[in-house]
Amino acid sequence: MGTVPPLPPALVLPYVKGFSLSTSSSVCVWRAEICSGPRLPALPSWHPTPGPMWTCCTSTWVLRSQYSLLPENSKPGIMPNPQVDIKAFFKGLFSRNVVNMFATAEGLLTQQDRINSDGLQEVFATNLFGHFLLVRELEPLLCEAGRMSRVVWTSSSNARRTAFSIEDIQHANGTEPYSSSKYASDMLSVALNRHKNSQGLFSSVICPGLVMTNLTYGILPSFFWTFIMPIMWLIRIFTNTFTLTPHNGAASLHWLFLQTPESLDPRAKYHSLTSGFGANYTEPRQMDIDDNMCELLYEKLLELEKDIRRRLTGLNQLECNDMNVCST
Repeated sequence: MGTVPPLPPALVLPYVKGFSLSTSSSVCVWRAEICSGPRLPALPSWHPTPGPMWTCCTSTWVLRSQYSLLPENSKPGIMPNPQVDIKAFFKGLFSRNVVNMFATAEGLLTQQDRINSDGLQEVFATNLFGHFLLVRELEPLLCEAGRMSRVVWTSSSNARRTAFSIEDIQHANGTEPYSSSKYASDMLSVALNRHKNSQGLFSSVICPGLVMTNLTYGILPSFFWTFIMPIMWLIRIFTNTFTLTPHNGAASLHWLFLQTPESLDPRAKYHSLTSGFGANYTEPRQMDIDDNMCELLYEKLLELEKDIRRRLTGLNQLECNDMNVCST
């Protein structure tokens, strides 16, 4: 789909015009990003820290009351306590499946998830539900009449249908919550387009490829990456998904924000790709998505949102009653 214009040296993944919005451990965060084109008024700096879901609602109320233009980008997310099947790794390293193994980590990675303070699985809450709640809270801005807006989800090549179960959307009974949450975000993007395109909100999915970040380096000891990196650079001659650097991984985000939302395929994942000679480009690939399952996930998320709001309302009422008791 054409090469991507050079990005500013200071730009890091993910790229977004104006601002990026995210959730980290169920907390809404924002920060200004380097970009070309018109800039929005500077938002205050707020670093992500673990916390309850009500902070996301409070934060979006501030954004809605003070800002009328707010492009959004969903951040990559978390992968807590990743564990590697060393036996499967070395078996795959000397097999025909070596390229796919590195590109998707299929059969290699498991994670130890936990329950957060809201009673939700932490990976699900951070990588999917927090973003969903954020979009819902910002709908008055994102779906404002006469204005077009977009949501961009940073997915992963590790997003696999086999890791997701519609009966267990939080992946409480599995060992691959990261893969499950990323596949769920792919489905949610399709569902959002079905429900919100008529209101001017468009959703897209990108995949940065295999990027060496703190999340990646945290999977294995540093000496191992030093040993394996020459092999990975060599493999990039045969596969274009090994973007390796954040700059290369941001290519699809950069390309995406130069397109009109209506021209994008709602069922495609836009991949950042890097050739063996180091040229960056973007390519759409159809997602393995079932429409009925997308609709079921969307309905389940709406029900969970209602439950969370009821609980938050109850907590607020208790706090108000406690304050009244103390004041008397």
